Amino acid sequence: MTAAKPTREGSAHKRAAILGAARGLFLAEGFDRTSVDAIALRAGVSKRTLYDYFGDKQALLIAVVDHAADSLMAAIRRTMAETLTEVTDLHAALLDFSLRIATETFGSVDYLALMRLVTNESGHLPQLRDTLMTNAPEEAIAARLAEFGRQGALDVPNPRVAADHLVALTFLLAINSLGSTISADDPRLRSILDEGVRAFLRAYAPRPRAAL
Repeated sequence: MTAAKPTREGSAHKRAAILGAARGLFLAEGFDRTSVDAIALRAGVSKRTLYDYFGDKQALLIAVVDHAADSLMAAIRRTMAETLTEVTDLHAALLDFSLRIATETFGSVDYLALMRLVTNESGHLPQLRDTLMTNAPEEAIAARLAEFGRQGALDVPNPRVAADHLVALTFLLAINSLGSTISADDPRLRSILDEGVRAFLRAYAPRPRAAL
């Protein structure tokens, strides 16, 4: 089998420059008003190079959203690793996880920019919303909840449904109640998340084992 051609460092740099330039211009000017020439100029590449990397402007827009969604997912996985690993107090761990997701990830400037871009341009390219609204975050959370189930800390017969419940009771409820720009110091946020985590743990508490 022929080995895959390695990506040149310069190629990766140019790709990142094009994505960054396109994202900035799409947000500032809109998709229709942003020209390929303007993107290439801001990225410091030729228009031919831009077409070689992404094909056309629509494909570039999709690539911008894909890249932002991948970055969002990486942030969620990083937060999970830092808060939901080697847990001794599950309530405290889930509260910390939910707080960080609400404020540092879904409440971040990057996420808000991504949502604005998708909202503004989904009329032109409906697949943008499909690209963003994947089940990847919930699937990752479900896998971690399943591990807690195997450890006996939770009773989760359907981890995917449990993940939906955790999301709905915590940071999704907080964002819907308080708006997307949430401060970690807002006492209302901690109250919503604390009650949500408690409700989740009551629903998924380990069941007593039947007597033999």
